[in-house]
Amino acid sequence: MTLTEISIKRSTIVVVIFTALIVLGILSYTTLSYELLPDISVPYVSVMITYPGASPKVVETSVTKVIEESLSSLDKVKNIQGDSREGVSFVTVEFTQSANVDFAVQEVQRKVNQVTADLPTDANDPIISKIALDDLPILKIGATSRLKPPEFAQFLKDSVRPALSKIGGVGQISLVGQEEREIRVNLDKQKLRSYNLPLLQIVQAVNAANLDFPTGKVKDIDGQFIVRIAGRFQSLDELRNLIVGRGESGEIRLGDIAEVQDTVKETVNISRLNGKPSVGILIQKQTDANTVDVSKRVRDSLQELERDYAKIGLKFTVSQDSSTFTLDAANAVKKDLLFAIVLVALVMLIFLHSIRNSLIVMVAIPCSLISTFTAMYLFDFSLNLMSLLAMSLVIGILVDDSIVVLENIYRHLEMGKDRRTAALDGRSEIGFTAISITMVDVAVFLPLSLVSGIVGDLIRQYSVVMIVSTLLSLFVSFTVTPLLASRFAKLEHPSTAGLMGRFGFWFEKRYDTLTQYYGRLLEWGIGHPKSVASLALGLLLFAFSLVPLGFIGSEFMEVTDRGEFTVTLELEPGAKLTKTNEKTLIVEKEIAKIPEVTKIFTNVGSSSDGFIGQSSNNNAEISVTLVDKRRRSRSTDDVILDIKRRIAKVPGIKVRVNPIGVLGSAEMATVYVGVDGPNLEEVQEAAKTVERVVRAVPGTSDVRLSSQDGNPETRIEIDREKMASFGFSLGEVGSTLQAALSGNDDSKYQEGANEYPIRIQLDQFDRSKTSEIENLTFVSPRKEQVELQQFARVSQSTGPTKLERVNRNYSISVQGEAFGRPSGDIHNDIRKLLEKERLPSSVNIRYEGVEMQEEAFGYLLMALAAAILFVYLVMVALYDSYSTPFVVLFSIPVAVVGAFLALAFTIKSLNVFTLVGMIMLIGLVAKNAILLVDFTNKLRGEGLDLLSAVREAGKIRLRPILMTTLAMVFGMLPIALASSSGSEMKNGLGWVLIGGLTSSLLLTLVLVPVVYIWMARKKERFQAWRESRQG
Repeated sequence: MTLTEISIKRSTIVVVIFTALIVLGILSYTTLSYELLPDISVPYVSVMITYPGASPKVVETSVTKVIEESLSSLDKVKNIQGDSREGVSFVTVEFTQSANVDFAVQEVQRKVNQVTADLPTDANDPIISKIALDDLPILKIGATSRLKPPEFAQFLKDSVRPALSKIGGVGQISLVGQEEREIRVNLDKQKLRSYNLPLLQIVQAVNAANLDFPTGKVKDIDGQFIVRIAGRFQSLDELRNLIVGRGESGEIRLGDIAEVQDTVKETVNISRLNGKPSVGILIQKQTDANTVDVSKRVRDSLQELERDYAKIGLKFTVSQDSSTFTLDAANAVKKDLLFAIVLVALVMLIFLHSIRNSLIVMVAIPCSLISTFTAMYLFDFSLNLMSLLAMSLVIGILVDDSIVVLENIYRHLEMGKDRRTAALDGRSEIGFTAISITMVDVAVFLPLSLVSGIVGDLIRQYSVVMIVSTLLSLFVSFTVTPLLASRFAKLEHPSTAGLMGRFGFWFEKRYDTLTQYYGRLLEWGIGHPKSVASLALGLLLFAFSLVPLGFIGSEFMEVTDRGEFTVTLELEPGAKLTKTNEKTLIVEKEIAKIPEVTKIFTNVGSSSDGFIGQSSNNNAEISVTLVDKRRRSRSTDDVILDIKRRIAKVPGIKVRVNPIGVLGSAEMATVYVGVDGPNLEEVQEAAKTVERVVRAVPGTSDVRLSSQDGNPETRIEIDREKMASFGFSLGEVGSTLQAALSGNDDSKYQEGANEYPIRIQLDQFDRSKTSEIENLTFVSPRKEQVELQQFARVSQSTGPTKLERVNRNYSISVQGEAFGRPSGDIHNDIRKLLEKERLPSSVNIRYEGVEMQEEAFGYLLMALAAAILFVYLVMVALYDSYSTPFVVLFSIPVAVVGAFLALAFTIKSLNVFTLVGMIMLIGLVAKNAILLVDFTNKLRGEGLDLLSAVREAGKIRLRPILMTTLAMVFGMLPIALASSSGSEMKNGLGWVLIGGLTSSLLLTLVLVPVVYIWMARKKERFQAWRESRQG
């Protein structure tokens, strides 16, 4: 007994199975979480080591090179990048895709531990971590209150940060722009000199006098007691009265030589939200946490905190929330899905002109889709842009099998059979064909699910959802469809009664006319095979020529319009924070005038490369959020151009604007060319040449070198012999200078449960002029006063702010943004122009901007080849022939014609999504050819001659081919025409499928029969020749 017989005779089994599947699917759906994209694992591990006070050159020599050497012997290493900055070293290791990242972290840790002893003693412990693409702040929040700034900063540290940290999934929480309390001891240089006191003596005296000292235990008769000296300062007066030395006039107290202030730390960041001062709170999620869930819990917690601390006027304003875009994009795809279902239902109604018949076909959609949620839960998938996109695109595919089965059942009903017999015979006759067209889809998506690399992580969920839902639709077509047909199927005769009847009658007349036109076209094609082949070949060559002619560009992924971007301002090196703030305020006011802008989050003093926790006085970062793109007439790119024009009027600043990408980052340049070599000077010269070339390429903007202008620095060159003659050591001189200029904050002032740093340094007046440094006084062991200039030479120079290395070679990158052109085309132009330039032979050029694209395209082209092979093998099994499948394969190239024309007309590029669409087309267009070839074989088996069988198969199979193709085309329209959040990524995919299916429909209906006849005649001649040889 077949599956269909069981379904018809024991309908309760089908009801039980699908009820269980649907209930499980609904339960699974409620547990699935929302994400923007599937988890994308990048095989990167970073090592960060801070070395306070060290210059980039010292950091490179003493830290970066040591770490690079130790990591170079690791297995599966692709690249090692070193980045040496003021007081910090970053070493990033890129592993091959086959590497296990968790194991790689352990190996990196082991290698670093082996060389820790070789690092400078002042360097802090290494911090080793995995790099995730989503390791960025998911929330940017501005916090305000009525408290004084130092009190508010302490309140945020004591109350707000702990409350947010305990929320599940919350990772690092960074506070920006807060004014933290500090006890400052401002030493008077003249008084130190008059009392003949060395600065280090003051530092040591304060630190030694501010200790809680455990001294031991005392066992008394009534118990054991711990003895502890309570030596901490209890008040600032105690600190002022501290005896730091003795002179001729008696005791010298700290208050005699210094001013003790209860103040705030030196400002390194200024934060504003919409022009109003606030403390910025940047929240990152843990690696495995869900953005939407974490964001919702944080927002709920913020509202609770506002209620609890309403008396201090606590207010939080969310400036940027990545979950908003995620939810908007997911909800948009769900709307596309519902719209696609409505359009497919409309196509069914038009062709079947019966609500009853349409419902029998449409029931495949909920049965398949809802059941797919169970598989998604079992595979630990999420509701993301890719899995939901698969569900939208699969709508047209889901009804294919049911259309083919139901259409054949109706053909048997027209023969006069009863409903049950027609359902059994109709399904049995077409069963193997239905299995084949389904397996063709599976054969296409299976290679996609096995692709490795970043693109594999991106499309795996998409492919698996497609495979599962397609297989479920086959199961539905073998069970539910024949069951419903055996109970409710009814022959619909054209009638002019009623609106539906009149429409059905009109449609059938038009369809008959179309069939006649097709019959005449097919006759012409059969009579002119060379013309058909020439036309198909000419169109194919024309379509392929669109790429080199520049009508179709290439890029990894189309840029999405998130309505968010970052404006980075850079002043001249050495600019003070106050000056940077003044310029930033001017720019903020210009941006605020733009009507589309809703929120402006400013961080003055931000890192030039966007590193959280790093600061730079001459940099500012302004995060801008626009209104939803459906409520504005201008795109984000247009707004960015407007802002650049406005900011161009502000003198003395360099500006770059980076749109926020799909992953939420604004720091990744779309144009990126690396220049590497063993000689730093040659690399610098070559980088300037590359920068000039990149600027000359159309479509590039904000072109810059990663090596920044050197910061002005005061260089002190010590004469060691003179220094030794005065009785000083280098460590003593360095510590004195560090305490004088930066301050020493080793000691802490305790007040209640909180500790505040005590910073001991020269007064602001005594350290505000570089010319005064050489006059700094030291006291020798012989109590002689010695000025720095007596044993050192002080000079002015500039030093690099950052030194980069790639694979132990010096490196400088040329970065920029693609504007108005695909990034792949821009990189191709850069390659061509650089080939004409004479660069040093030792210099190597890396095109990192397209490396990911080329790798992804390589993987997808392999998947394309595998898909064609698997489709061929499925058809070999279907036809029991190695030659007949080639007839079907001829339908694939003609689909490329429509796909490329659609890309050219809609100004879309070749990218990961459009290439996935090309691979999808293989299965979709092959199904139409299978329907034609399979039925032609059946008719020839029943005794019809070759030409009659081809003609008859074309006419009979025209309706199901039109129905399945139009169902797919109309199902894709919401995706292709979408303008919602994240729609840019999927538009191209929709147009590729629509164009490919349309051209395939128009050409396959003629080309496949012509090729079939040609192949059949060749086969007949070959068999005749073989028989004559045997005879």
